[in-house]
Amino acid sequence: MSGPAAPDFIRYLAAKKGLDDRSLNRRVWDHLARAVRDRPDPAPLRVLEVGCGIGTMVERLLDRGLLTRAAYTGIDVEPEFIRAATERLRSYAAARHVLLAEESGGVLLFSTPGQEVRITLEVADLFDFLGHEPGKSAWDLLVAHAVLDLIDLPTALPRLLAHLSPGGLFYFSLNFDGATTFEPPIDPDLDALIEALYHRTMDTRSRQGQPSGSSLTGRRLFGRLKEAGARVVAAGSSDWVVFPGPDGYSGDEAYFLHFIIDTISRALHGHPELAGSGFQAWVARRHRQIESAELTYIAHQLDFLGLKNLKQ
Repeated sequence: MSGPAAPDFIRYLAAKKGLDDRSLNRRVWDHLARAVRDRPDPAPLRVLEVGCGIGTMVERLLDRGLLTRAAYTGIDVEPEFIRAATERLRSYAAARHVLLAEESGGVLLFSTPGQEVRITLEVADLFDFLGHEPGKSAWDLLVAHAVLDLIDLPTALPRLLAHLSPGGLFYFSLNFDGATTFEPPIDPDLDALIEALYHRTMDTRSRQGQPSGSSLTGRRLFGRLKEAGARVVAAGSSDWVVFPGPDGYSGDEAYFLHFIIDTISRALHGHPELAGSGFQAWVARRHRQIESAELTYIAHQLDFLGLKNLKQ
């Protein structure tokens, strides 16, 4: 089946911003913050974010004071996401009464006393971008947020790290690691089958005839990073945990949950192993559980901070 419409996906990305904020591993983030703040090079920090979506990570880095003097480039293959990211950053600056100048080439300049951050947002396929990017060893910090489980690690990591300066940092967050949980159970056997089949769709995903992602990206990053000439400095869990509080779900997280259930429904629609299983009834019941603020959802993920080895 076809994927969701772009406005729906944009709302999903916005809905999970607060969830991502509280899920990111604090220890890994603190290592990143110290590394950036203690950086001896006085030149602006050169940052590349791959799969930047609607710009929530650059907002987070600005909010938490990690970008003072920086040149930030975010790329995403979806033009709608880049347009949404640009509009969000305009709104972000206006809400904080921050001067935002729009320079030639679509560069956004954030400027406050003690801060100057140039942000370039570009519609680009990852491998096309890496192919035309002039030279190598250009970036001081490489960011990939909730995206590495959508690409083939053996192919992507060496090429990504080739564009990181020796000793440069990488921050890879929210990498899915093989566990999806819904509570309360409906039918334990059916629940387990749906989870297994859904994960299998991640393992067999392809793009343009090439492998694209894995349900075990988190744990496999340890070995793949070492093979690619990188050293992990900090790693830890960053699980999504969505549950209803006394007033229901936080923010727009009910929409987020509906989107997750719809994603599973699309991924497994017509699957032969689910024939006669009551799968559509399962989907409908999960949606009702969200509407009645009963559903809890957990996804296991891992965050990584590391360095490119000085000698390659």
